[in-house]
Amino acid sequence: MSMKVAIYCRLSEEDKNKQSETDDSGSIQNQKSMLLQYAMNQGWEVYNIYSDDDYAGADRRRPEFNRLLKDAEQQKFNIILCKTQSRFTRELELVEKYIHGLFPIWGIRFISIVDNADTANKGNKKSRQINGLVNEWYLEDMSENIRSVLTSRRINGFHIGAFALYGYKKDPNQKGHLTIDEEAAAVVRKVFTLFSQGYGKTAIARMLNDRGIPNPTEYKRLQGLRYQQPKTKNSTLWKYFAISDMLTNEMYIGNMVQGKYGSVSYKTKQNKPRPKSEWYVVEGTHEPIIDRELWDRVQALISQKAKPFDTGTIGLFARKARCANCGYTMRSSQTRGKRYLKCSNHHVAKDACIGSFISVDKLERLVLDELNRLADEYLDIGELERNIEFCSNLLEQKARLLSDIAAYKKKIAEYSKGIQELYMDKVKGLISQSDYVEMSKEFTANRDRLERIIVDEQKQLSETEEKITAGSNRRELTSQYTNLKHLTREIVEILIDHISVGRRIPGTRDVPIEIHWNF
Repeated sequence: MSMKVAIYCRLSEEDKNKQSETDDSGSIQNQKSMLLQYAMNQGWEVYNIYSDDDYAGADRRRPEFNRLLKDAEQQKFNIILCKTQSRFTRELELVEKYIHGLFPIWGIRFISIVDNADTANKGNKKSRQINGLVNEWYLEDMSENIRSVLTSRRINGFHIGAFALYGYKKDPNQKGHLTIDEEAAAVVRKVFTLFSQGYGKTAIARMLNDRGIPNPTEYKRLQGLRYQQPKTKNSTLWKYFAISDMLTNEMYIGNMVQGKYGSVSYKTKQNKPRPKSEWYVVEGTHEPIIDRELWDRVQALISQKAKPFDTGTIGLFARKARCANCGYTMRSSQTRGKRYLKCSNHHVAKDACIGSFISVDKLERLVLDELNRLADEYLDIGELERNIEFCSNLLEQKARLLSDIAAYKKKIAEYSKGIQELYMDKVKGLISQSDYVEMSKEFTANRDRLERIIVDEQKQLSETEEKITAGSNRRELTSQYTNLKHLTREIVEILIDHISVGRRIPGTRDVPIEIHWNF
């Protein structure tokens, strides 16, 4: 009876790294030629050739590998022929499961011609097991080496992902560096601004969808990137969680955040979330999209966990109004389309509190009256109209300079540490004298360049602070809020720490309030 042989080929990681894309098929062809010649010399009939191009030996998802196993179980051939045992698998577990376990049960003979593995020869079973063990060690060592390199790059603030975060793109001139993608960055700024103004996450997602703005996944696809995620219904639309994740991502303030997920094992592609304490966070690695002031305002809103109304916006005085009697935060309620604030402690227990109560409209009018009174008393409106934008720009410029200087100082410290470590490597003989000179020269040049930049920016900072000091802090904070007709959540957030609301004075409509300003 003629013996039927199944030939299995796989392009190894070593081949992939050493050869160009066009040579990959050549490597497979060489394996096929070698194995076909061997089968012909033995007088075997070739049933089929199974070939996995561009798959690792530890990848159990290889399509042809799994098709081979399925056909083997159905006993469509008598022999499996490979170049080496490692081309079939590098996992000792699979060696034992198939080569030494199921193949004999299925009547399948396994042969690898380079390392002389042959299940028909019972004398070399130990040799096959040793090959499997060596391959297992190879996988573990390779995984550890790759992980070590990636960890080092993460610690040093290099971006190592296949795709940049929405709002950024990979710098074509500097590996591991991100630059701003202005089109997407404009959407990111819009999301942060809307949330700071009181819009809820679902409401923001709805607004973006109404305007036909593609979500991050769809945007990458439209940019020609091969970014793939499971297709679901309405997969091109913005969702609540996309907005939620964006609002807490430090990448948008210039910090590199990586390592949120880690692999379960080198034997599987499965990842699991890592605790925040194990993330790799490096500050000041790229240009921020969101300035620190807006970021801090958004984080404060998130931490307050203020409940949004059914309109999708945060209540105007959410977490700001407090009962003057017991100090509890007042809750919002709605009656006949009108919103009210009432003491949340009043109904907890009998006689717990006298119960403060006020309509949102009335409280807004009282705050506006006081704010406009302050503006009339302390501001020169004519001067304000000439300088309001100028003052706002000065504050933004100061924040930006402080952020830049802090990032530059951190980089200088890293370069200085790098120079010290290079010297120790040279002393230990890990690097040559010429390599030490070349690398330390580059580190020193970068450090000196940043030090010169810091001197210039500190000079600009001093000049900016002098201009700011020339004006009144009260004026700076209230200048942009004169002659207002209505409040916004953003204005309330910036200007008001909290408001104490008392009980209505008997016989009148007056409700005493005390505003605690942020200035």
